[in-house]
Amino acid sequence: MNYQKLDTALAVALNDVNNSQEPSLKVFIHTNIDSKNTEKTTVLENLGVTDVTPEKDVFTATLSPNAISQLSEQPWVQSIKLSQKLRLLNRK
Repeated sequence: MNYQKLDTALAVALNDVNNSQEPSLKVFIHTNIDSKNTEKTTVLENLGVTDVTPEKDVFTATLSPNAISQLSEQPWVQSIKLSQKLRLLNRK
């Protein structure tokens, strides 16, 4: 696994997962735009990422730690970030 491509929150969350095969982490996958890269499309679709098109460079998915590890090793992946729930700041 290439930890340099993971944000801190995702690296910590990976340690808390019991089953490394179960898709349980919601992530943003930031990639290089390359309309001729069919490997990118194939790999993302095989991992269960939906709505993969060559024009897009950011994808969302719920992935297993094993899938995240595989993606982090791909040269066309820039970073993988954990999706987190936002909260309102002005709650009374």
